[in-house]
Amino acid sequence: MPLSKESLVVSKSGKNDEFYTTIQVIEDEMEHYNGKHFKNKVIYCNCDDPRESKFYQHFKQKYKDYKYKELITTCYKSKNSDLFSTHAAEQSFARIFDGEREREISLRGDGDFRSEECIDYLKQADVVVTNPPFSLFREYIAQLISYEKQFLILGNMNAFAYKEIFPLFQENKIWYGVTAAGKRLWFGVPEYYQFSGAENDRRIDENGRKFIRIKGVIRWFTNLDHESRHEKLVLWDRFDPNRHPKYDNYNAIEVSKTKEIPMDYDGVMGVPISFMDRYNPEQFEIVGRPSNDPNAVFKTKTYTYEEKQRLANGKDINAGVTLKQPDGTIKGLFVRILIRRKP
Repeated sequence: MPLSKESLVVSKSGKNDEFYTTIQVIEDEMEHYNGKHFKNKVIYCNCDDPRESKFYQHFKQKYKDYKYKELITTCYKSKNSDLFSTHAAEQSFARIFDGEREREISLRGDGDFRSEECIDYLKQADVVVTNPPFSLFREYIAQLISYEKQFLILGNMNAFAYKEIFPLFQENKIWYGVTAAGKRLWFGVPEYYQFSGAENDRRIDENGRKFIRIKGVIRWFTNLDHESRHEKLVLWDRFDPNRHPKYDNYNAIEVSKTKEIPMDYDGVMGVPISFMDRYNPEQFEIVGRPSNDPNAVFKTKTYTYEEKQRLANGKDINAGVTLKQPDGTIKGLFVRILIRRKP
């Protein structure tokens, strides 16, 4: 059987690498929701060729478990690889399954999720589950929020830091799914893909299809609640100004690892993005994200060109907060989230 064409397009060194969602990636995440978010709901997969889609396959097989009302899939008609379909079809269509019968409806347009026809299907839907094009992730999320839809979708974990996406995390309108950043996920790749990296992170099946295992880059984004986001993070460390220094350009302390969040510090702390895997909205508040943008709420100090040249490790000061080193140099850090413990 052909691979699912819910492909992730990741730009790397000027070329597009396509990663196709496997049924295992879908099932590993879905098992944490027990179908409770889908009962009596209309599910819409709007970036999926139903002839190949592993999302469509999963939901059709799980009809009796999930007891949803209807499953709708639409996809682009193959004129643009970024919109995911392997078939060179001249006609785009929708496939609808209600648990008893399956029917297809020809679309007038190209099946783009932004088209009027697909938006009409979106309006009918309760929950959207798919793998949208990475290059259009901001626009895709904006559409879901605008139409107030529940969703569970795949994306690049760094999308968290986008200026359009970060406020949604801060306002608890979106969060990561259950599958953690540390887990290696298997994705299919095209025949032309050149293997690299560790040998145990790549394989070829009995049909000659290629697969690679990816760690940390691809995440589920959702607004479906799950138990993991309410698990309390046990804090055991204590504040130490030597291990938790203050930034030189923002009034907060550096906490380089989630496990080092001090239990006895009530001020603002800068933590890495990986903290979001342990973020509990009842335990912590996301204060913001530091920026040297003059219009930003949380401003950082602006540095001269000469000062920027002194940044250690070649990290761009625009990425976030900085620490002044004992020798006077300024060390730029990876993107940090500003958080505070709730009382």
